[in-house]
Amino acid sequence: QVQLVESGGGLVQAGGSLRLSCAASINTINIYTMGWYRQAPGKQRESVADISTGGITTYADSVKGRFAISRDNAKNTVSLQMNSLKPEDTAIYYCNAKLPFTPTNYWGRGTQVTVSS
Repeated sequence: QVQLVESGGGLVQAGGSLRLSCAASINTINIYTMGWYRQAPGKQRESVADISTGGITTYADSVKGRFAISRDNAKNTVSLQMNSLKPEDTAIYYCNAKLPFTPTNYWGRGTQVTVSS
């Protein structure tokens, strides 16, 4: 069982920045695709960004050019740098770990990000 713990959420004004971090309870995250998802009130959970075991990144169109995902396998962490935040970025952000080509999938409990206008 992998435990993922998110941190770094909070309240920020539009145009500001936040950096989310996710710490994994294992020292083998290098074999997992790591990602960030978000869920706004009344909406479905959506993918924000992910980073493959080889470091290839993918972003939702809505965050391209503003958000950057990175991973540090030595520290068992994945981060999401969020710049130029907009009120529509307000959501609970969840960290995810997927073992490629398997149904194995883990979630953190989430961290709240609120962007005020």
